[in-house]
Amino acid sequence: MRHRSKKITFSRASAPRKALFQNLAAQVILYEKITTTLAKAKAVKPIVEKLITKSKVDNLSNRRRLLSYLPIKGAVKKAFEVLGPRYQERKGGYLRITKISNRHGDGAPMAQIEFV
Repeated sequence: MRHRSKKITFSRASAPRKALFQNLAAQVILYEKITTTLAKAKAVKPIVEKLITKSKVDNLSNRRRLLSYLPIKGAVKKAFEVLGPRYQERKGGYLRITKISNRHGDGAPMAQIEFV
């Protein structure tokens, strides 16, 4: 039974799931628009929004937090130099999820996640 179990596991153990989210978050920050499954897009959206909120204030503590989470240093640099100042006045809602057609191989619902 899954009573009161809120997290979506994606049929993965915790370490591969964490690695999946870290890599997806880094790719969203680097490319500003990626195509993935709808479930993965919905799972990574709050993670990226919290990272962008931290990148609005450029101090050593926030920079180390992003460096400890994101596996690519270029993503941290872009978050602080480009995305943080871009969304300085915005209080949240930095990302948009757009549903696109199903994947041809297995029919999985696909989505595009991008910055507003």
